[in-house]
Amino acid sequence: MRGHGYDGAINMRGSWNGLQALFLKDCSCVYYVYCFAHRLQLALTAAAEKEVSIWLFFSKLNSICNLINGYPKRHGELHSAQRIEVAHMIATAERDTKNMVNDGASNSIRGEASGALIEMKSFDFIFILHLMHKIMGITNLLCRALQEKSLDILSAMDCVSTTKTSLRTLREEGFDLLLSHVKEVCVKYDIEIPHMEAHYKSGTDRSCQHNDSITVEHHYRFDVFTAAIDFQIEELNNRFKDDAVELLKLSCVLESKENFKLLNVDHIYRLAEKFYYLDFDSQYLHHLIMQLDHYRLDVAGHESFQNL
Repeated sequence: MRGHGYDGAINMRGSWNGLQALFLKDCSCVYYVYCFAHRLQLALTAAAEKEVSIWLFFSKLNSICNLINGYPKRHGELHSAQRIEVAHMIATAERDTKNMVNDGASNSIRGEASGALIEMKSFDFIFILHLMHKIMGITNLLCRALQEKSLDILSAMDCVSTTKTSLRTLREEGFDLLLSHVKEVCVKYDIEIPHMEAHYKSGTDRSCQHNDSITVEHHYRFDVFTAAIDFQIEELNNRFKDDAVELLKLSCVLESKENFKLLNVDHIYRLAEKFYYLDFDSQYLHHLIMQLDHYRLDVAGHESFQNL
């Protein structure tokens, strides 16, 4: 069995002039396997970029993270504010107003913090934050499975399937629960909640446009919630459906652990027929299926092999 794997740069995987193409000129049965963990990363990124409000959310989130992570001193100021707030809440059961907006070390920090706070205290930001927390919570198991040093490809592919099923369940049943939780958070932090039955208005200031055909709830349910999940499922389908996936799944039948528990003669035949056709002509394939049938009947039950 032959194979080669490398990153996804075009000069590596390019089907015309990339390294993959050069290998294939020598042997058409050398198969390129693209890092599955990176496929998932690309799927998550692509899905996040397809819906404008999701893209804007991550853009704002990036600015907020840069604000906090820019200098160690800002970390100290944030931690100090958090300690004071916790102590105050314990003493009075109320929230403290001390924060970087009022107590930042400079005007620029206070200005950036004020802008970040405005973004964070919007219903749109809170809704998408919790939506992406849900989606990434579902994909996290797959993410960790694909980064295992010793990857069980069958388990990983099963995890792809269960991830898509969980996303579909969230799509069909999760909106009302998510919306309810988002409203609770908004009430807790005094964030204005839009009227769900009102006509949805996009844009700001003079560019505001009323869309009389949809409500605010329709926008969040279908244009954000459903669209984000659909894009994610679409990307998972596109990234994990190629020949490399089938090749690795079929190859698992040759795994010797647990007394060849995964042995499947039909899969071995398929592996030879589809992926290694240069080594198995029609006559050889006919012999192979006969040999595999004998193997399945003879070796599994032969007394000489029972203690292997």
